[in-house]
Amino acid sequence: HLLHPKMKLKEDMNPLLLQVFRSVVWVYSVITFIPWYFFSGAGSNLERARRIKANSVSRRPAGPYRAINSQEKLVAWLHPGVGTLDKMFEHAARKFPQRDCLGTREVLSEEDEIQPNGKVFKKVILGNYNWLSYDEAYQTAKCFGNGLAALSQKPQCNIAIFCETRAEWIIAAQACFMYNFPLVTLYATLGPAAIAHGLNETEVTHIITSKDLLHSRLKAILCEVPRLKYVIVVDNKPTSWPDIPRGIMVYNMDAVKKLGSKPDNTVEHKQPEPSDVAVIMYTSGSTGIPKGVMISHGNIIAGVTGMAERIPDLNETDTYIGYLPLAHVLELSAELVCISHGCRIGYSSPQTLADQSTKIKKGSKGDTSVLKPTLMAAVPEIMDRIYKNVMTKVEEMSRFQKTLFVLAYNYKMEQISKGYSTPLCDSLVFKRVRALLGGNTRLLLSGGAPLSPATQRFMNICLCCPVGQGYGLTETCGAGTITEIWDYSTGRVGAPLVCSEIMLKDWEEGGYYSKDKPNPRGEILIGGPNVTMGYYKNEAKNREDFFVDGKGQRWFCTGDIGEFHSDGCLKIIDRKKDLVKLQAGEYVSLGKVEAVLKNCPLIDNICAYANSDQSYVISFVVPNHKQLMAMAEQMQVRGTWEEICNNPQMEKEVLCIITEAAISAKLERFEIPRKIRLSSEPWTPETGLVTDAFKLKRKELKTHYQEDIERMYGGK
Repeated sequence: HLLHPKMKLKEDMNPLLLQVFRSVVWVYSVITFIPWYFFSGAGSNLERARRIKANSVSRRPAGPYRAINSQEKLVAWLHPGVGTLDKMFEHAARKFPQRDCLGTREVLSEEDEIQPNGKVFKKVILGNYNWLSYDEAYQTAKCFGNGLAALSQKPQCNIAIFCETRAEWIIAAQACFMYNFPLVTLYATLGPAAIAHGLNETEVTHIITSKDLLHSRLKAILCEVPRLKYVIVVDNKPTSWPDIPRGIMVYNMDAVKKLGSKPDNTVEHKQPEPSDVAVIMYTSGSTGIPKGVMISHGNIIAGVTGMAERIPDLNETDTYIGYLPLAHVLELSAELVCISHGCRIGYSSPQTLADQSTKIKKGSKGDTSVLKPTLMAAVPEIMDRIYKNVMTKVEEMSRFQKTLFVLAYNYKMEQISKGYSTPLCDSLVFKRVRALLGGNTRLLLSGGAPLSPATQRFMNICLCCPVGQGYGLTETCGAGTITEIWDYSTGRVGAPLVCSEIMLKDWEEGGYYSKDKPNPRGEILIGGPNVTMGYYKNEAKNREDFFVDGKGQRWFCTGDIGEFHSDGCLKIIDRKKDLVKLQAGEYVSLGKVEAVLKNCPLIDNICAYANSDQSYVISFVVPNHKQLMAMAEQMQVRGTWEEICNNPQMEKEVLCIITEAAISAKLERFEIPRKIRLSSEPWTPETGLVTDAFKLKRKELKTHYQEDIERMYGGK
């Protein structure tokens, strides 16, 4: 079950040469196998990958399932007595005072680069990383928290942060944890109405932001948030803001720190309790207005403990690169995992990540090349981007190089599936791809959305490092399951973390039962100390989605459908909310259709849609630029990208390919899209068609494509 035959690359060369090559590889393998097998511990690797990772403590197929090393009791903390986030930071600052904690690259210069099509791109030239040590970061946070208190921010009163991922974000957060100010986090890409809603619902008087976001997002809505009194800007310049509404004071972070370091401003503060709210995190709901999730200190500590256990040998020599939004639970948890273990965190952004990134000037270095991180979190969207970049480069290679790459790729895929490593291929062929992320990556953590098996396999092979695929939600503090690094199977999300247990609840409408054979299936319920305190000011939804069991433990009903494999690993197979009943009474899971068709190389993104009064499914498809262009050339269709996407002939051809892919993946007849619309524009959070984690916003997509829906269902 480890190997998908279709994931191999096509070997385009003389069959005789291919035989010779295979024989040489075979001889090499035989000669080196025995000494290597004993020295590398490959046997134990495979054994580790195959062993049982979790089982049902009740012995019933519905669970609850727990990790093998937390059968007796779920784990709630890393270090005894460290039950809150301020203590966790203090513990790290005491243990690693002089080690690097937070790093930021200095901006040497900025320039405008005019593109051939006349567009202007901003490019930056960045220098080295400047570091704050653990002790400096701790002292800075303390001064800043004290300064906020001097500006009349009260304990257990909410304060908001609306800022890009950067060192100041973590410092501000740590200050709030220390002084027990619950921190309200908002995504930078939420729309103006959603931001105003979050700020008003939480009744904040202070907000921490950056000059760019104050300018581009916040300024326009300040008048709609009547309680707001103080805006703290993390940048040092400018120091005066002329066009801010009356009654609102703008301070720079430095000024607030200075205020907090004055001896006469020292505020006596009571430390938070583990049950106090640490963060109110607004999740970009795929439906309607965002909900604020209340996360306690104890919840985060439990989640961090569970995550850290799946990263082998995590210690202060590790370097993490932070570039995903910190308002997202995956990134915040990952950075707190690092801080609890004394790792260093270097900050970056999706636009400056690698040498080829959009904001990096040609010839100068991207962040991964300078930082050389050992750990990195990535959402599938970013990994798909790396995958496409590398594949484009492979296409441009000479015939010899390309053949070498393809043979090495397929050879390594076979070796990995047996639990073996390929040191020669790694150093000869994949070293250059590995260098894209700095060359030192030892683990990639993926979360936020399902990762396609092809992309995961590609990452394992070309970046020579395992991809830990995780599953969790804001409501469970980002924790739930993570795969073990020696488990090279694809498409699964691993066993429950040591802080959580998982039950499967029968769902009759969808036809999923824990008694199903060969694997028990059902709605995933997550229980444990990482399950959050519920939604802010939303009792009705709390009663629907959360419950407390007889032992007083909290549970969250995820709405996702999963199945447990015999080794205790979970696979997500469906989503409750995406179920549509067709005219003839068949139920179609849109999420399942999309997951299957996303593996088709022609498709970059897809949204399936069905009306209950219709008998078939339709889809909107964002095609892969390169693949579609090649197909157009083959079919002799000419025109601009937009014209090609709007061409009925192309639509028909893509539909044929999708139908074939659906049939070979064993989709039911009624699940296969009968009509499609090719979209020439990609879906990004900026377009409002997907959330920050790149999940589809079905309502917005429906509105956006309303005319097409009518056309596809009107038989025109």
